Amino acid sequence: QVQLVESGGGLVQAGGSLRLSCAASGRTFSRTAMGWFRQAPGKEREFVAAISWSGGGTVYADPVKGRFTISRDNAKNTVYLQMNSLKPEDTAVYYCAAGDYRSTHYHEYDYWGQGTQVTVSS
Repeated sequence: QVQLVESGGGLVQAGGSLRLSCAASGRTFSRTAMGWFRQAPGKEREFVAAISWSGGGTVYADPVKGRFTISRDNAKNTVYLQMNSLKPEDTAVYYCAAGDYRSTHYHEYDYWGQGTQVTVSS
C-alpha cells in the first residue's frame, strides 16, 4: 500500500507559478515511479508528467513542455511539480500517482492521491 497526499494547489493569475508537492508513505519510495495527472470539469483525466524511480528519466505532455518540471527527493519521499507560466487552461484538479513504471497512461498507476485544485485566472 502507498499513501499519497498532494499539497500546494491554489488560485493564481495567468503567467504565475505554483509548486505542487506529493508526499508518499507506505512503500519504498525510491523504487517507485511517480506521475502527475489532471482533470478539468467535464473532461477526462489527462497525463501531465512522470518521473522514473531514480529521477533520471522524465516525460511530459506536450501542453506543459517547457513550462512544468517534475522532480523528486527520495530522501523526503516527495515528488514535486513546478508549474510556471500558468494558463487558464491549466485549471484542473491535479493528482499524483505511484506505480512500477514511468508511464503516460493512468491505468498503469496503482495508487492515487486525493487531488489538489489549481485555478488559473485570466
